[in-house]
Amino acid sequence: MNTNPLNNESFNEVLKDLNVPKDVDRDYLYEIYEAVINGINTVIQSVNNYRFVPVNHVVVILYIINEYMYGISSMSAENQKDFKDNDSLSSALASVCCDKYLTNEQLNYKSEVFLNRFNTQISTMSLYLNFTLTTINKIEVKDQVSELIKRMLFKAFSLGKCILELILNGFETEAFSTWRTLHENESIVTCLVKYGQPMFDEYFKHITYALAYRHQISEKEQDKIFEQIKKEMKDHDLKSKDMKKFIEYGYLYVIKDFDEQGLKLNFRDGVEKAAGLEQYSKVYEMSSEIAHSSPILLLSQKGYFLNLAILNLYESFFRLEKIFESYFRIYSSPEDFAKYEQLRKIYMNQLVIIYNGIKRKFLSASALKNSQEQSSNEEVKD
Repeated sequence: MNTNPLNNESFNEVLKDLNVPKDVDRDYLYEIYEAVINGINTVIQSVNNYRFVPVNHVVVILYIINEYMYGISSMSAENQKDFKDNDSLSSALASVCCDKYLTNEQLNYKSEVFLNRFNTQISTMSLYLNFTLTTINKIEVKDQVSELIKRMLFKAFSLGKCILELILNGFETEAFSTWRTLHENESIVTCLVKYGQPMFDEYFKHITYALAYRHQISEKEQDKIFEQIKKEMKDHDLKSKDMKKFIEYGYLYVIKDFDEQGLKLNFRDGVEKAAGLEQYSKVYEMSSEIAHSSPILLLSQKGYFLNLAILNLYESFFRLEKIFESYFRIYSSPEDFAKYEQLRKIYMNQLVIIYNGIKRKFLSASALKNSQEQSSNEEVKD
């Protein structure tokens, strides 16, 4: 397979479409481009038993532009001229671009994948996430509470897209560990919505406490804030060693029956429990172990964690979407909300069907595995 370079006119059209600055030397870039294409051809012709895909000239040009602009970014006009006139530097630039294109585009490592973006369980969720993210981004809010909900919902659905991207690239365990962050986000926003304005007020106050703790505000203000923190800690009979967890989770004290519920200033026995999501405690623990590079990360089965990641993503999404629905109802026009309801009627039903199907297969596979392990153990006993 051999590829011919674009002619000069077509090359310049690509540069125009890519909005390359007009003062960039087109002729110089074209010389580099021809050298890169020749280098690519040399490698392709010398390698046997490897199936190269057709060369993407736009991608090649993008590598050249970015490498060149990075190289001259801190140079004076005189030094830029010297750079272009230096044949060895030009050859080095072409060589680097050739290496990056071949390695990153043609020889790019790809992990084994189970799903692609056209699979229904991915494409339907992607559609819904894209809609919610686009919609949230357009919403204009004027009060602090609504702004916080907007940010948290946007981050939650962004994490959902991140999980899908990791799955599509064969990173199932990483997708499951990312769900951990999504679950934490969901638990916090659920608490805020559940306990209303009093918790919002406390949460904003503890954001200020956190900024002071991280020295992100003036020293004079820090002193006042730390005095306030110490006073509140004393009121709750907390020791100085408890300061960090009080700053992170102290807003939970707004819950009147905090002690009666057995709540604590942490995530699993505090935020997660207050949100009514403590049934995810074990799953969250497993996800945390992966995030902290335990042996599970190294010895995990890709298919198992693929299903765990998708199932937990779907479950978090269903709950967050209900919050989004209530939020969007307030900040949308009747016409826009009617369009959303139509989309929801079609695709939410499909998502539920997909989720139930994945869950049935997952539970059946888990039951079969447990049965086989039990049978094996019995055989050992005999």
